[in-house]
Amino acid sequence: MNRFIFPVLGKLYQFPKIVLLGLTLIVLILSTQYHRLHLDASADSLVLEGDRALDVYRDINKRYGSEDFLVITFSPKEPLFSNAALATLQSLKEELQALQQVSSVVTILDVPLLYSPPVKLSELSEGIRYLSNDATDRALARAEFTNSPLYSQLLTSENFDTTAIQVNLKRDDTFFKLLYERDQLRDKQTVEGLTPSEQQALESAEQAYSDYLVESNNRQDVLVENVRNILDGYRDRGTLYLGGVPMIASDMIDFIKNDIVVFGIGIIVFIVLLLAVIFRRIVWVLLPLFTCLMAVAVMLGVISMLDWKLTVISSNFVALLMIITLSITIHLAVRFRELSTDYTQSSPFELVMNTVRYMLRPCLYTAVTTIVAFASLVVSGIRPVIDFGWMMTIGVTGAFVVTFLVIPAGLMLVPLKRSKAIKVSSQSPAFTLFFAKVADKYSAWVWLLSFILLAVSIIGVSQLKVENRFIDYFDENTEIYQGMEVIDQKLGGTIPLDIIIRVNSQSKEVAQLDRPLSDVNNDNNKVETDTFEDISFDVFDAGLEDPFGDKPSTTFGYWFTRHGLTKIEQLHHHVDQLEETGKVISLASLYQVMKDVTGADIDDFQLALIGQNLTDDIKRALVNPYISKDGNEARITVRVKETSYQLNRNILLEQLEEYLQDEMGLSRSEYELTGMLVLYNNMLQSLFSSQIVTLGAVFFAITLMFTLLFRSLFMALIAITPNLLAAGMVLGGMGVLGIPLDMMTITVAAITVGIGVDDTIHYIHRFKDEFAKDQNYVATMYRCHGSIGRAMFYTSVIIIIGFSILTLSNFTPTIYFGLLTGFAMFSALLGSLVLLPRLILTLKPLGKGVQ
Repeated sequence: MNRFIFPVLGKLYQFPKIVLLGLTLIVLILSTQYHRLHLDASADSLVLEGDRALDVYRDINKRYGSEDFLVITFSPKEPLFSNAALATLQSLKEELQALQQVSSVVTILDVPLLYSPPVKLSELSEGIRYLSNDATDRALARAEFTNSPLYSQLLTSENFDTTAIQVNLKRDDTFFKLLYERDQLRDKQTVEGLTPSEQQALESAEQAYSDYLVESNNRQDVLVENVRNILDGYRDRGTLYLGGVPMIASDMIDFIKNDIVVFGIGIIVFIVLLLAVIFRRIVWVLLPLFTCLMAVAVMLGVISMLDWKLTVISSNFVALLMIITLSITIHLAVRFRELSTDYTQSSPFELVMNTVRYMLRPCLYTAVTTIVAFASLVVSGIRPVIDFGWMMTIGVTGAFVVTFLVIPAGLMLVPLKRSKAIKVSSQSPAFTLFFAKVADKYSAWVWLLSFILLAVSIIGVSQLKVENRFIDYFDENTEIYQGMEVIDQKLGGTIPLDIIIRVNSQSKEVAQLDRPLSDVNNDNNKVETDTFEDISFDVFDAGLEDPFGDKPSTTFGYWFTRHGLTKIEQLHHHVDQLEETGKVISLASLYQVMKDVTGADIDDFQLALIGQNLTDDIKRALVNPYISKDGNEARITVRVKETSYQLNRNILLEQLEEYLQDEMGLSRSEYELTGMLVLYNNMLQSLFSSQIVTLGAVFFAITLMFTLLFRSLFMALIAITPNLLAAGMVLGGMGVLGIPLDMMTITVAAITVGIGVDDTIHYIHRFKDEFAKDQNYVATMYRCHGSIGRAMFYTSVIIIIGFSILTLSNFTPTIYFGLLTGFAMFSALLGSLVLLPRLILTLKPLGKGVQ
C-alpha cells in the first residue's frame, strides 16, 4: 500500500484546489440525475423476493379481474338510517364517483337487499330492493344488515354507528401488462437463462415498468389527495377515515419524504453542535460537515443514475451515510491534531501525509468491515432490505474515498494554528482512562458481568419472535392506524386471506349422482366472471365490465350444486368459528340466503332455476367473486383481525392447511391459501433464516479480515468476541422486551457488528504500535485509552446519538432500528474499551511481554 497509494495521494494533496474542484464537478454532473430519484411504497416492498406465493397471488388477482380500491369509514353524527345521514352518504358517493380514476362506489345504498322483505325465487329477476329505493322498509333493512350472512359486520358496525364506503378504482391494464412482461422474462432468466436479445428485452421491460410505476404512483398520490379533499367537505357531518392499500402506499411515501428531510436536518444540526463542542474550531466544524454533504450528494446521484427507488427502509441511508462519514473524519481529525501538537516543526503537508499514512490502513479496514455488514443484507430475500444493503455498500465506499480526499485537501488550504490546538498526547489525562482502570483493576467484575450478559443474551435470543401487528408499524395519530383500527374492530377485520378450493374428479362423480337430468347438460356452460379485488376490505362491486368478454349463463359448474355448496359451507363455517377471523364470505353466504328465503333445503334443480333468475347485479355481487370462470374453483374470502394481540399468522395458516387435508380430504394441489396475509407471513417467517445467514456471513467475513489484518487467528478471535457479545445483547434484548423481528430490526445485528468492529480495529492497530515501544501490556493499554480511546469514544457517541435521530420517524420499525442500533453501539463501545483490553491483558496475544 505504501509503495503505490501514498505517492499518488501525495501528488493529489499538493493540488488541493484541483481535488476539491474535481469533486465539486463530479457532484454537479451527478446532480443532473436527481430528477430520476423516486420513492416507492408499493405492496411488493412488504413481501419476500422470489416468493412462489406472490406468483399465485398475482395469478388469482388476474383470474378474478381484481381491482385496487380505497375504503372510507363514516361515523355520522345523525343516526345512520336517518334521512340526513343517508343523504350525506349519497352526496359523498356522487362526488367520489365523479373522480376520473374511480370505476364505482359501493355503499349500503347500493347492495341488493334479499330480506327486506324476503324475495321469492320467482321474483329474483325483478323484486330486488335497495336501501336507496323510497319504498324500502328501513327497519327491515336494518335487520338485514344485522343478521344477513352477506352483510353482517361487513357494511355497518354492530351498533350502526359506522358504515363503510368502498371506492373501486379503474384497473390499470398497462401496469399489469408491463408487470407480466417483466416477470415472464425474469422467470425465464431464473429457470433456463436468456439469449442476448432476451436479456436486452428484459432490461427494456425493467425500465418500462420502473418508469410507468413512477407515473402510476404520481396518479395515485393525486387521487388520494382528491379523495381527502372531498372528505374534508363532510367532516362536519361525522368522523371519516380513509384506508386501503393505495392510501397506505401514498402515506408511506409521505413518511419517506418526511424522514429524509427530518433525518438530514437533524444530523446536520447534530454534527455542527457536536464538532463545536469537541474541537471548538470553526474549521473542524465546516470541513467534516462539507465532507458529509459531499458524500451524500455523490450517493444521491449514483442512486438516481442506477434508478434505485427509496423505500421506508432505504430512506435511512442519508442519515446513516452522514454518521459513518463523520466517524471517519473524526479519526482523521483526532490523529491530525495529535501530530500537529507532537510535531510542531512539521509542515502542513508533512502532517497531512503522516496522518493519512497512519490512518489509511485502519480506516480502510473499518470501511471494509462496514461494507461487509451492509453487503450481507443482500441475502435477506426482502427487496427493500436488499436495495438498502447495496445502497449502503456503495455509499460507504464513496464516503471513504471522499473523506480521504476532502479532509486532507481542506487541511492543506486551511491549516490549523498550532497555538490554538488542544493538546491530545499520550501523557495528557483523558476521561477514557476510567475504562482502562476498570479493565485493569476490576477484572473479576468484568468477567462476571460479561458472562451474565452472555447468559441473558442467549435466553433472550431463544425468545425472539417474528409475529407482530402491522398496524403497530404506524403511530397511533396517523390515519393509517386509526382507519385500520376502526375497520378491524367494527367492520370485520382488515388483513385479507383467500382460500381457493378446486374440484376433483371424485367430487364431480358424487355430485353427478345427486343432480336432476335437466341440469346435467348445463355443465359446460360458460359463466360470467366479473370480479372485484378483496385485498383488505371485501365489499361488493357493482358495474365492472366483464374482463373475459363472455356472455352470462344460467349455471356455474360444480360449485353451484348442492354437493359443492355443502363442501363450501363446511369450510366456511369452520373458518368463521376461528377466533382470529372476522368477516367470511363465499358462495355459502348466498346459499344460506337462498335457504332462508325459501324456508327449505334446495336441490340442484332449484339451484338451476335460481341461476336462471339471478339478476346481473346479484351475479356480480354475490356469485362471480366466489367462483372461477369454468366453475371448477371456489373462493372463500376471509378478513383476519390484524389488531388482535393473539394473532399468530403462521399457526393460523398451518391449522387451516391441516383442516383442509385431514377433515375435508383435499390434497395439496386441490387448495391454495393466498392473499396479503400469506405473503406477509412468508416474509416474516424468512426473518429468522435471514438473520442467521446475514450474521453468519458477517462474522465469517470479518474474522477472515481480522486474521489477514492482524496476521493472527488468535488475535482475530479476541477482536471479534466483544462484537459478538454486543450483537447477542441487542438480539437478546429484543427477545426479553418482546420486540419482534421485522424488515428493519433484522439489519441491526449485522450493522452493529460491521460498524462496531471499527473501534476494535482502531484499538488493536494502535495497541500493536504502542506495545512495540516497551512490551508492557498494562502501560500500553493506558496509553491507548488516552489517545485512540478518545477518538473511539467520540465516534461512538456520534453514531449513538446519530441513530437516535431516527426516533423522529413516523414508521415504528425505523424508531426501533435507531434505538436498538444506538444501544448496540453503546455495548460495542464498552466491549472495545473494557472487555477487549481485558482479553488482551489476560491472553497476551502479542507475546509474554514484560511485567
